[in-house]
Amino acid sequence: MKQPVNYGGQAVIEGVMMRGPRFFAVACRRANGEIVETRENIEGFIHKWAWLHRPFLRGTLALIDSMALGSKALRFSANVAMPDAPDAKGKDGKVGSVNDIAIAGTMALSLALGVGFFMLLPSLVAGLSHRWVSGGFGLNLVEGGIRLVIFLGYLSLISRLPEIRRIFQYHGAEHKTINAYEAGADLTPASVQGFTRIHPRCGTSFILIVLIVATLAHTALGWPVWYLRLLSRIALLPFVAGISYEIIRYAGRHRDKVWLQKLLAPGLKTQLLTTREPTDDQVEVAVRALKLVLDADGTLELPEVSSEKSEVNSRQYPHVR
Repeated sequence: MKQPVNYGGQAVIEGVMMRGPRFFAVACRRANGEIVETRENIEGFIHKWAWLHRPFLRGTLALIDSMALGSKALRFSANVAMPDAPDAKGKDGKVGSVNDIAIAGTMALSLALGVGFFMLLPSLVAGLSHRWVSGGFGLNLVEGGIRLVIFLGYLSLISRLPEIRRIFQYHGAEHKTINAYEAGADLTPASVQGFTRIHPRCGTSFILIVLIVATLAHTALGWPVWYLRLLSRIALLPFVAGISYEIIRYAGRHRDKVWLQKLLAPGLKTQLLTTREPTDDQVEVAVRALKLVLDADGTLELPEVSSEKSEVNSRQYPHVR
């Protein structure tokens, strides 16, 4: 039986990136209201070599692929936004190299801060609790709890920034558009707005699952000295990502299983922090990006879905509210 194609994407600066198995597209809105778009073929070694798609291996590769593609989409959106900002162009009137350097530097800094705040800091703080918590199992649970608090606190903090709130609105527009497509609904702003901004295949849910799976995996390694703990955390990332990917993939394919969605409700509820209700103009951008990918794939026609599946796709996840 042929598996259905999963489409997804991410929010970028004043826009949305959508992707399928062979193409990706980015649509962004300039300050003057114009929508600028691009579309490219993304078939690479990850897509062509079938053995790379095996369970638990494909998760790490998909994560690497998504990070590379997300960086490319972000560069495009930054280049679109730059001409609208004062003094954005160089003396030759061209834009591009500064953006590439800035984005590469930002990603490198984000990676370093991520390792420091989400891996090293929780481990060091948890180590201070050895007077009250005995054994590696308990210390690892404390570390996992601290990491989770830092993650949720970070999301709550940045969601208060106006620029981030706009990106989160585009994130909501991306989710609504995918939900509408998977339900077989018309891809118009009026139709898409009726769908939920929650989606089980969201990266936010994936990260939360990664944090939980990582904590369970770390308990099997005991509590070695801090630098060995850090190395072990990094070494386990492919294993953790592989398991987490299979969990979220299964959840995305079985949204009719209420028990499963309730089990994953914490991850779905976290999306309320990283998505906001979008405007019609923002939904229009997300729809434009998805249609570009569907047109390239030759699947622009809406999928046929049963009334039961349509109801599952359009419901508002009452257990998440």
